Amino acid sequence: MLKRLFVVVLALMCLGAAAMAQDTADSDTGDATMGPLQGVLQEQSELILESSRRTIQPAIDAIANSGIEDVPFLLETWQSRDMWVRLSDGLFFKAEKVDDGYALTDFDSGEVVATVPKDDLDQIKPNSGIQGLIGTALVSFQLNDPDPAKRREALDSLERSANEDLLEPLRASIETEDDPAIRARKERLEKLITIAYGSDPDARIAAIEAMGGDLGVDLRAALNPLVATRIRAFEGEVPDSVNVAEILRPGTEELSREDAYALTDGEPLLTSADLRNVLQEHIVDGEVGGVPVAELSDPLKRIEAFEALEAAGTVPPAATEQDVDDAFDGITFAAVYSEPNADVTAAANRALARIETNVGLNQALDLGLDSLSLASIYFLAAIGLAITFGVMGVINMAHGEFIMMGAYTGYVVQQIVPNHTTSILLAIPLAFAVTFAAGVAMERLVIRYLYNRPLETLLATFGISIALQQLAKNIFGTQARPLTSPDWLGGAIVLNDVVSISTVRVAIFVLALIFLGVFLFIMKRTRLGLETRAVTQNPGMAGAMGINPGRVNMLTFGLGSGIAGIAGVAIGLYAQVTSEIGQAYIVQSFMTVVVGGVGNIWGTLLGAGMIGALHKGIEWFNPSNTLAAQTYMIIFIIIFIQFRPRGIIALKGRAAGD
Repeated sequence: MLKRLFVVVLALMCLGAAAMAQDTADSDTGDATMGPLQGVLQEQSELILESSRRTIQPAIDAIANSGIEDVPFLLETWQSRDMWVRLSDGLFFKAEKVDDGYALTDFDSGEVVATVPKDDLDQIKPNSGIQGLIGTALVSFQLNDPDPAKRREALDSLERSANEDLLEPLRASIETEDDPAIRARKERLEKLITIAYGSDPDARIAAIEAMGGDLGVDLRAALNPLVATRIRAFEGEVPDSVNVAEILRPGTEELSREDAYALTDGEPLLTSADLRNVLQEHIVDGEVGGVPVAELSDPLKRIEAFEALEAAGTVPPAATEQDVDDAFDGITFAAVYSEPNADVTAAANRALARIETNVGLNQALDLGLDSLSLASIYFLAAIGLAITFGVMGVINMAHGEFIMMGAYTGYVVQQIVPNHTTSILLAIPLAFAVTFAAGVAMERLVIRYLYNRPLETLLATFGISIALQQLAKNIFGTQARPLTSPDWLGGAIVLNDVVSISTVRVAIFVLALIFLGVFLFIMKRTRLGLETRAVTQNPGMAGAMGINPGRVNMLTFGLGSGIAGIAGVAIGLYAQVTSEIGQAYIVQSFMTVVVGGVGNIWGTLLGAGMIGALHKGIEWFNPSNTLAAQTYMIIFIIIFIQFRPRGIIALKGRAAGD
């Protein structure tokens, strides 16, 4: 009795020890209970482990359509390559590296259930193609995510790769969307997907009509496949079920005879050139296939000779021109739309026609803005020359070097003041001061001795120009130096997919208007302006009235040089700052002043607008050759000056007399 009792107690102790060991093992390896999401993963484990782009879609669909709440968490983990499989039991977990191994998070509970070494796991590594498919599946969940950033990411994914299956989830999410910007994107994207993938023709036509005036490239990308055609050959008449774009006739520009014959099931085509070569290669004893060579000038005899060679097996079978004509009998060739619904293609063609008209109008607007932008640059570069050349009559070939000095001044300031906004605000007055001083020095040392001697003035300033360029190379080197614009000038103002203009150019346009106002204020409201106008109109009478012409000339030349320095800062924001930066604008500056009218600021403004518009217009007709645009522009200006030698607005006074 005692022996049996001892055996029972011993058995119970063994069972208890086994249970404790099992509990310990469970605590180390994790609870192996399988939730509903893990169950779906196990059903699709073979496809998941295979990880092939060609076969993975059913597994993704099974998970996405399971209706389980934690599916987004699983898909995001899989997409980010954080899903691992435990080798011991084949269960899938989210694994995160910790100090003593990898922490396993259960997909159903969201809790960490175990920590295991890396050797016990195998990482699931979806390639970029699979990640894209997972992202598409995630979209339907992300469209209603509380986080706006997640919803925007979902729309980005839809824009990259949309399909008909996502149309209904997208429509459903629009009703609950409370962010106006995101809602607008959803509504627009819904129309685009409806156009491209919708199954209801009426809905597609309504979407096309609703977006008919849109200039977006994505809309054109959705419409173009609807009107794409391919040429087909039909026995007899074209069936009514086919959406025909155009009936074609062989031998026309739209369909050559060769292309048309290629659509038939005839023998390989033998062209006239090929027939001539074949006959030449098979001349035997003055005959080809029993036809004398002398008779081969007759097209029918050539065909007879070839058919004889063909019947003898000397040449492979081929179709002659007559065979081609015979093959076309009873065949109708037509350009057929890929889209089977005629109403949809008609709506798409109407929308594309409207878009083409709108694109043309907006391209004209864009060209106008480009012309205005270029005109403001020319005006800013020429306004200083309008003072020195127009008012004083001095041909200053070193004007471009004052622009260069202003640009380099901005560069030096930015080396000292790293803040781009502050440095530009400091560079503008400093560039004016530096170039004003240089202009005054040049006028006092050189120019004042050469008044009324234009040839000597031209040669002297040309020499100064070369000297200043070499000095800049010695100081700054030959490499381009950066003059960086502030971040708030780094973007562009985009009106639509056709019309845009860089913020820097808008700032230069505003700066040009400011200096127009400053110049008018100086000339109309200050004593210097009054004296300058007096000296310009009649220097002798101005001197008799107590005005010092030498002082006025000095200050006027300095003012023009200072404005050129400010223009250099503005131009340097988008052009490369080198010792030759001014040379790119000196010719255009002189043309602007001469065309507008020497010494007249309004003429300079009109001249800059005319040259800017002309330049951009010629470039639009020949965009690949900017040098040709400049050449044509110079020719036009030469012709213009023949009819208006004093420019658009002629000046009265000393300059007019000169």
